Amino acid sequence: MGRKKLQLQRIENKSRCQVTFSKRRSGLIKKARELSVLCDVDLALVIFSSRGRLYEFCSADSLASILERYQSRITEEAVASGAPKAEDPQAGYSSLQLLKIVQRQLEGPNFEQFTAADLLQLENLLNNTLTEIRAVKTQLMMGSIRTLQEKEKLLREEKKLLEGKIAAGEKSGNDTTAASMATLPLLR
Repeated sequence: MGRKKLQLQRIENKSRCQVTFSKRRSGLIKKARELSVLCDVDLALVIFSSRGRLYEFCSADSLASILERYQSRITEEAVASGAPKAEDPQAGYSSLQLLKIVQRQLEGPNFEQFTAADLLQLENLLNNTLTEIRAVKTQLMMGSIRTLQEKEKLLREEKKLLEGKIAAGEKSGNDTTAASMATLPLLR
């Protein structure tokens, strides 16, 4: 007897959602590891939980190196596809403005009057804008990852420092820790 088909929809029960997230995250990381070993590929996996916690897997030396390779590939594709140049009249627009222009043109009353060339131009414009957005998003993600890694490093150093202080306090045999522990119930 097979399993019943699971309907994909948001899980409302928070504890069930957390359990499902944990199990599926572990499975996804396991599959990523298997893919990187079996096929000898560089693979990066970044997961942000609903609480904002970062989970990552990287088959190469560092996640940053894979993201930099991705960034350079996106830039190469943008150059190869003919991204807007300085003489392009639309080069001064932001990505959001370009998307609004394309949307207005497609929703306008003269939509049926577009030629194939016009539609191809709009498609190229959308592809170029999408490439720019992906590049910015990648840069932001890399910055966020670097910041989180720096925070993690600082916290690890602080942890080592505190562990050293605790160990030094235990070795000295001072009753200062006992005295400080006795004052804790008074502070509560």
